Amino acid sequence: MNNFSYTRAATVQEAVAALAAEPSAKFVAGGTNLIDLLKYNVERPTRLVDITRLPLRDIEEAPGGGLRIGALVPNSDLAYDERVEQRYPLLTSAILAGASPQLRNAASTGGNLLQRTRCYYFYDPGTPCNKREPGTGCPAITGQNRIHAILGTSEHCIATHPSDMCVALAALDARVQVTGPDGARSIPFAEFHRLPGDRPEIDTTLRHGEVITAIDLPAEDFSANHTYLKLRDRLSYAFALVSVAVALRIEDGVIRDARLALGGVAHKPWRDPDAESLLRGRAPIPEAFQAAAERVLRGAKGFEHNGFKIELARRAIVRALGQAARSTPQTQSDKRIK
Repeated sequence: MNNFSYTRAATVQEAVAALAAEPSAKFVAGGTNLIDLLKYNVERPTRLVDITRLPLRDIEEAPGGGLRIGALVPNSDLAYDERVEQRYPLLTSAILAGASPQLRNAASTGGNLLQRTRCYYFYDPGTPCNKREPGTGCPAITGQNRIHAILGTSEHCIATHPSDMCVALAALDARVQVTGPDGARSIPFAEFHRLPGDRPEIDTTLRHGEVITAIDLPAEDFSANHTYLKLRDRLSYAFALVSVAVALRIEDGVIRDARLALGGVAHKPWRDPDAESLLRGRAPIPEAFQAAAERVLRGAKGFEHNGFKIELARRAIVRALGQAARSTPQTQSDKRIK
């Protein structure tokens, strides 16, 4: 681990100023991902700016009926908050599907959005990696790529985003509130994470010096028909091969609104507005679910070891839509698939 300076910020403005003043500085909160990256010499910041004392630990009612989640709210506190459990059970389920209780107790909500990929090559400084060192290549394309992306890839990177919580936030149309040197701004969740393109080292649309202050959940009620289905190699503490977050609003036997997001398949949580449009106005029947799955995966591309993910994702989408339509969401305490 390289030497670095340490600063503890007392206000959001102090945190922004400390980060903006040093190009390679990093914020640290729960540290559940960053500390690992420091140990592996993947991240080499010259300064860590500790933001754990900032007043960003509240979950509050937001104007218009939604919730505003402070960026430093621990994942466990968010999952078990009564308002979240009742009004946004999809988010609770996604959080409980990820990591372990110990990690959820430490991890912050804002930090969850900034997790970096778990690609084997990214974590090994002895191998090339465009995400870690731009221009060195992507050995995953021809190497071990079983866990890698099938959607939104580029010739420069086929890594996936690892978060479960972010898949639910994408489906719920959350917004990310940030503050930086140029003031505050609000970022639609769909625009927060990036596809790799020719700049895979850049994960998000955050500008240097900006800090996440909150995540806003809109007031839409998808509590009746939802599910978070996560398929993985083992039932505990494993990242998703494919995950599906579904939120439906069904009235008079017809799907009036549909949200569908996938994890484990792309560089960011994956949503396809065209697939969601196919579901609206239709009866919640398997044929509609199959059509939506085909639309989501129309551009999917497998590599040597992960081609199975395409069919796995297709079946997972159909299964998850069925769970949501029947109001039988996947339980995270008994992970056997319904």
